[in-house]
Amino acid sequence: MEALLQVKGEDMTGELIQLVSFNLDHEEYGINVLKVREIIRMLNVTRVPNTPYYVEGVINLRGKVIPIISLRKKFNLAEADYDKRTRIMVMEVGGELMGFIVDEVSEVLRISEKEIQPPPPVVSSNIDQECMSGVINQAERLLVLLNLEKMFSLDEKMLFSSVTM
Repeated sequence: MEALLQVKGEDMTGELIQLVSFNLDHEEYGINVLKVREIIRMLNVTRVPNTPYYVEGVINLRGKVIPIISLRKKFNLAEADYDKRTRIMVMEVGGELMGFIVDEVSEVLRISEKEIQPPPPVVSSNIDQECMSGVINQAERLLVLLNLEKMFSLDEKMLFSSVTM
């Protein structure tokens, strides 16, 4: 274990965490691997009327109906066609399972908590800063770390639980 904490001669005594990295509109994001239940290929989504614009609908996942959220729409990014790399990341948010459509799932990263920098006060992307828990700067890439618990308002969370009833 000590060998894992020694990287390039630095003492990385911060706790190691694992992140799943994914892409949206050519930008890279990360989410704690413990939040991710599974990653599935894009399925046919059943539309549900009178839901927010970013809710694509629902799917039946092994007998459980879960809402499907387009992260592109939620973050006000340009829409894109689904392709063979498009995935649904099934995650737990506030005790409820939800699916999030992403362009592509990249990899599982192992990083030290010390590598996570606080989000800058002014963020140039369209993501609500509240749902950003940090930024990871690794060599030639920046990865935005998301906090799903802060992505939705209380009203939105209540709506999602009523959609699946």
